[in-house]
Amino acid sequence: MKLTFKDAIGRMPQYLYDKLLEQYDRNIVDLIIKGYMTSKLTTLRVNALKSTPVDILNEFKNHNIKCERTSFYKDALIIKNTDEKKLQELFIYDEGYIYLQNLSSMLPPLILNPKKNTNILDMCAAPGSKTSQLCSLVNNEANVYACELDMIRYERLKYNLNKQHCENVNTYQMDARKLNFDFLFDSILLDAPCSGSGTIDLNDKRTYIAFSEKLVIKSSNIQYALLKKALEMLKNGKTMVYSTCSILKMENEDVVNKVLKEIPNIEVVPINFEGMNNLPTLPTSIKGSLLVRPTELYEGFYVCKLKKK
Repeated sequence: MKLTFKDAIGRMPQYLYDKLLEQYDRNIVDLIIKGYMTSKLTTLRVNALKSTPVDILNEFKNHNIKCERTSFYKDALIIKNTDEKKLQELFIYDEGYIYLQNLSSMLPPLILNPKKNTNILDMCAAPGSKTSQLCSLVNNEANVYACELDMIRYERLKYNLNKQHCENVNTYQMDARKLNFDFLFDSILLDAPCSGSGTIDLNDKRTYIAFSEKLVIKSSNIQYALLKKALEMLKNGKTMVYSTCSILKMENEDVVNKVLKEIPNIEVVPINFEGMNNLPTLPTSIKGSLLVRPTELYEGFYVCKLKKK
């Protein structure tokens, strides 16, 4: 039976519903809930280290798989007539020619815009979606450092990096808040652990059963510590990206603003890229940052680019 709007509200964690009403007007909250009600279409990234969009489109044509491109990323594809399970049966999936990834998840590496012949840090890297994308964006011509605390997720990270043919990657199984290098980084990606308020699917209880006020508070404290550590490890004059798959201010603007008040030589770099105007967005209190609204294509996602002066 198709989920009704009334039933959807009834399934939402009460704390989340209250926070959304506190943060947004009623019309926006209704749009967010409609996004929560819609199961995501399958999207993927062509692994530029192993293939090209043209080759993958030809392969899909052979399997009668219909897809379309996106306006913001040449390597992103939206699948129209099949699901992840079917794609996982294909040779191109087994061999790492494609990587199943939500479109929102592709944004932080693109916005970071990493350069070749630099040192790049991915602080919370597992399962490797964004780390492998960073490697792809620089064609394996940079030194990438990837950190993950959880052992099981760390093993998944290493597996995916190998499958995606990522080179020049140094991996660390440890708490990123304790990282200590004898050099600073040219660019840093901090896709911080969060409550997942942007990834909820009200058709799937597993996506919201653990959501709670305690989780949001715990996440925001960890995010704050990680962001301060990231800025400590960033070179002067260089940029980093802070992102979460949450749409709550407590985990996004509030964390960034707290750090901006404490560290005087940090500024927000306005995000702007081709195709950005086509994204479904939510209002954000930090001018120049990006907050993506959950829809059938996009997970809710916050991205803020920061420069250390």
